[in-house]
Amino acid sequence: MSHYDAVIIGAGASGLMCAATAGGRGKKILVVDHAAHAGNKILVSGGGRCNFTNLDARSEHYWSRNPHFAKSALARYKPQDFIDLVSAHEIEWFEKTAGQIFCKGRASEIHDMLLSECRLAGVEIRLGCTIHSVQRDQESRGFRVATDQGELCGNALVVATGGPSWPRLGASEFGYRLAEQFGLGLVATAPGLVPLVFSDVDRERFVSLAGVATPARVSCAAGAFGGNLLFTHRGLSGPSILQISCCWKMGEPLTIDLVPHADLMAMLKGEKEARSSLSPRSILNRFIPRRIVKTVGSDVLTDQPIVQHSSKQIEAIAETFKKWRITPVDTEGFVKAEVTLGGVDTTALSSRTMESRNVPGLYFIGEVVDVTGQLGGFNLHWAWASGRAAGQAL
Repeated sequence: MSHYDAVIIGAGASGLMCAATAGGRGKKILVVDHAAHAGNKILVSGGGRCNFTNLDARSEHYWSRNPHFAKSALARYKPQDFIDLVSAHEIEWFEKTAGQIFCKGRASEIHDMLLSECRLAGVEIRLGCTIHSVQRDQESRGFRVATDQGELCGNALVVATGGPSWPRLGASEFGYRLAEQFGLGLVATAPGLVPLVFSDVDRERFVSLAGVATPARVSCAAGAFGGNLLFTHRGLSGPSILQISCCWKMGEPLTIDLVPHADLMAMLKGEKEARSSLSPRSILNRFIPRRIVKTVGSDVLTDQPIVQHSSKQIEAIAETFKKWRITPVDTEGFVKAEVTLGGVDTTALSSRTMESRNVPGLYFIGEVVDVTGQLGGFNLHWAWASGRAAGQAL
């Protein structure tokens, strides 16, 4: 039976960061994963360019039942710390928008960097390794992990298994089962950063817009987000929709501002006062794709010049495009979700070390924990910060 200072279950972003950190401190570390390749999610992140951090990675940009839990780890491992690591490996990067940091090359550079860090730290990685059971060793107070590659023993066990989002990459709920096995609570999970689905009636009305995108600001009772909105064959996607999906509730209407950077009412009234011969449709076409204007505004738009419109008509047009209301009926589910909301209840964990409060030596890191970042590099930074916190504590 092989014995290690720690066995880490999960060879994703947080697991590899934890392993490299602990191995670099002289610990004997084993990472096991049922997948054939390490870091699958890293390779597809950021459209293949890996949005590996965000300069504004603070707890305000994370969803959790305990909004303060992420503060400690994020404060001790900042975006610049990971950027310095990337730069030390001579990986070129750039800031896109709103603090989002991407590789200039491919996501594989970050993937290879983490594996290199693990090799330098003497970390052993076993892939294609199926875990049959995990038990507490009552004698040593460590953990016994029964696998199809033999029994493994670790003084500590780190669960870095992620959530059920992106199942085609091997995601599962295994980490939650381990949490329940050892008495830790779970916060109900749901797909996050996921497209939303139209009702049958709305889908029929808007299907012709599939593939059309426009800047928008989308709001619901719990929040509001700006960014591009994309019509799909089934509903809505794009950054603003992916963000709002994390706080939208089933059956709740969305209010969408399709002219987020202009006072449309004032603009239309100004055109009327100037006795413009332009139609409202022509004015709107300056800001919104023509196909969206035609479809969304079908009930309020005519080809008459704006000067011939009454104040009531102008108000109706402005209301239609500044406060377009649509009620999705569902999300696209975990198959299309970038992350998982909910997970292991943070009240059961130390915010400094990620260790279970009631089961010494048991750690949970990354997406398996009830901490979910907004779009734009926040989730990968949580993987680095939580993995680093546990790696320093092992």
